[in-house]
Amino acid sequence: MAEQTSASALPTYTPEEERRVIRNSKGVPVGIRPDSRWTPRRIVLWVAITALGVLGWTMLAAVRGERVDTIWFVITAVCTYVIAYRFYALYVQRTIMRPDDTNATPSERINNGKDFDPTNRIVLYGHHFAAIAGAGPLVGPVLAAQMGYLPGTLWIIVGVCLAGAIQDMLVLFFSMRRGGRSLGQMATDEIGKVGGIVATVIVFVMLMIVLAVLAMICVNALAASPWGVFSVGCTIPIAIAMGLWLRFVQPGRITQVSIVGFVILIGVIVAGRWVADSAFGRAHLHLSPTALVWAMIVYGFFAAVLPVWMLLTPRDYLSTFMKVGTIVVLALGILIVRPIVEMPAVTEFATNTAGPVFAGSIFPFLFITIACGALSGMHAMVSSGTSPKMIQKESQTRMIGYGGMLMESFVAVMAMAAAVSLNQGIYFGMNTSTATVDKLAGSAVVQSADNREDITAEAVQNLGVTDVHGDRIRATWETWDKNGNTITVHDGDAYRAVAEDVGETSIVSRTGGAPTLAVGMAHILHQVGGGRTMMGFWYHFAIMFEALFILSAVDAVTRVARFQLSDALGNAIPRFADPSWRVGAWITTAIVVAAWGSLLLMGVTDPRGGIQTLYPLFGIANQLIAAVALLVVTVMVVRKGYARYVWIPIIPLVFDTVVTFVASWQKIFSHDSALGYWQQWRDARAKLASLTDADQIAVQRAIERNTFIQGTLSIVFLVTVAFVMACGIVRVVRTLRTGDPSTSEDPRQESNFFAPCTFVPSALDRKCAAEYEVVGDPALIPGLKQAERAARLQTAGTGTGDGT
Repeated sequence: MAEQTSASALPTYTPEEERRVIRNSKGVPVGIRPDSRWTPRRIVLWVAITALGVLGWTMLAAVRGERVDTIWFVITAVCTYVIAYRFYALYVQRTIMRPDDTNATPSERINNGKDFDPTNRIVLYGHHFAAIAGAGPLVGPVLAAQMGYLPGTLWIIVGVCLAGAIQDMLVLFFSMRRGGRSLGQMATDEIGKVGGIVATVIVFVMLMIVLAVLAMICVNALAASPWGVFSVGCTIPIAIAMGLWLRFVQPGRITQVSIVGFVILIGVIVAGRWVADSAFGRAHLHLSPTALVWAMIVYGFFAAVLPVWMLLTPRDYLSTFMKVGTIVVLALGILIVRPIVEMPAVTEFATNTAGPVFAGSIFPFLFITIACGALSGMHAMVSSGTSPKMIQKESQTRMIGYGGMLMESFVAVMAMAAAVSLNQGIYFGMNTSTATVDKLAGSAVVQSADNREDITAEAVQNLGVTDVHGDRIRATWETWDKNGNTITVHDGDAYRAVAEDVGETSIVSRTGGAPTLAVGMAHILHQVGGGRTMMGFWYHFAIMFEALFILSAVDAVTRVARFQLSDALGNAIPRFADPSWRVGAWITTAIVVAAWGSLLLMGVTDPRGGIQTLYPLFGIANQLIAAVALLVVTVMVVRKGYARYVWIPIIPLVFDTVVTFVASWQKIFSHDSALGYWQQWRDARAKLASLTDADQIAVQRAIERNTFIQGTLSIVFLVTVAFVMACGIVRVVRTLRTGDPSTSEDPRQESNFFAPCTFVPSALDRKCAAEYEVVGDPALIPGLKQAERAARLQTAGTGTGDGT
């Protein structure tokens, strides 16, 4: 009778549908072959998308005129991403990856409920995106806007399609095929023991710098911000509740939990403003930077050791709602408001080192500054860290790896659009440091002016920058008078008006990019909803949004660094290589958190040292990790026997290597004081001989110490990565000569699990899912409560054991 009931519950398939269903040797559905047939409707759709994309690129890069509408940023990016995902990513998948859904992924094989956990593809997409989307796509494009909107936009969109998304997808796939091993362990297995150990050590050191810088940006955003602390802090208990609910109450009910979590999150964000103004908020949530550092250290430890389903995954998924939602709202705001681009396509600072925001010409420093929006080494750590241990099916790799990176690139494009839609005078006034402002304004103006706004206005006019009409720039802002009438103010009054409109005491010399992005977002979004009274709300919402963006990357990458350290120690002490050994997880997590936490704490307690010393190394270190990741991928492609497709990872590898090595060379050997670490060191030593003031002596000694550290680490990074590159080349040449077919991939194990590979399941996906609920492995069927799962497992244990 039970067999008849099960048979009657099975869906029926048409011959064409049955042809597309992938089954294992027991007849259990484990995947679906994609329907790649070209129909007239599909042809018309892709011709229209291509034509719209070509029009967008033409409007941005060729027919610019004096007025460029920011709407073309949205159209061009979306069309390019869709085409790249459908054609280029699919080509790479078919030629290099060749996913096999009959092969079990690590999450299915190990499934220990801690680090290895088959995670719904939508939830995993949210986790992966939240983990990789740190400060880079938000602040990098804002800073790079000093060179104009076109160079940065070109690199963000083209670079992600050919470099960043390719790296993320291939590293994720190769790590998944190797049991979720870390980048360092894969380097040891593929390049060789010596080169792999060097790569592991240097990547770990650079990763600690990346983590400390990300955490420092988050601390700066949340310090003395009760609204931000309350809103971000509340995501932790909300995420834990979501994780427990999905695990024990309604397993697999993603939609219901997502809606409830999203509604609560919005309520928390709205309530945050009231809490911040309350006596409780002022007394208990107005945290100092030091207090925030300790809070982040404690949080980072527990986020890295608790099971992924309990905190990390649901919190990142929850964060993704806000991240993606905010960016989509900003994109819709751009489409509705259609602000005009104020920044020229290319500015004077693209070809010199005199930029007030950061020093360096377009090559190589544009590509270092933007980083995560187009290519990031940190992403390779996530793609070989948490995500490969949770992915359900091999065919989901393109959606999560390539698609997740495209979403981050879109964030960077929106950040660029928001920044370049601001008046140039406002942009440069916010992003020029106080010291540079005083130098540009002149000692006479500094001594005679009563406030920083007037000094900044003079400095900006002395920059010598021209607008799209060829006129010298000045700060200009539209605001409202006491009667509610729109007025236009200039220079110092413009800076004061911006600060008043967004609810700040001052906005001049607010360097780092984050405040500029917040003003740009508020400037656009208040025109969509709320008007002038909502300007301050949107500004502080954006600041909190940026902090949430960055914190999600800190907790995930801490866990990733723990995996990297565990794999490395496992070569000497095999017990550490066991992913289920909790003591090892606690020990390695404590080491990782202590490493980046100590750097962060130094930066807070000693403004002249600590992370302030290491911040200039952040961009180059991040891109050097990407070079190592692409090298490892290149070696694996050759060793797999796909040498004719090796150009796919080699193109971004060569470009990234040239960029990072040239940038490092300039930082080490340049005699330009704006660039060279050792030139700055020599200048500081020369000044010390003529100084008598104790404070000035302390400053120059700090510069001398910091530039020495920066210069020394730059040399160490450059030499060690060059050595790893040489080891990789030797391995490739040896493989091509000998035809060595060996691989470090895990032995194939037949899959007994089904999951859709697309974001939105098709009708055939739903049929297979319904069949799998009847014939599948009880330990893996989504939506089963613990009692029902245990009962089915017991029945399966006394039955045939084949899941049917």
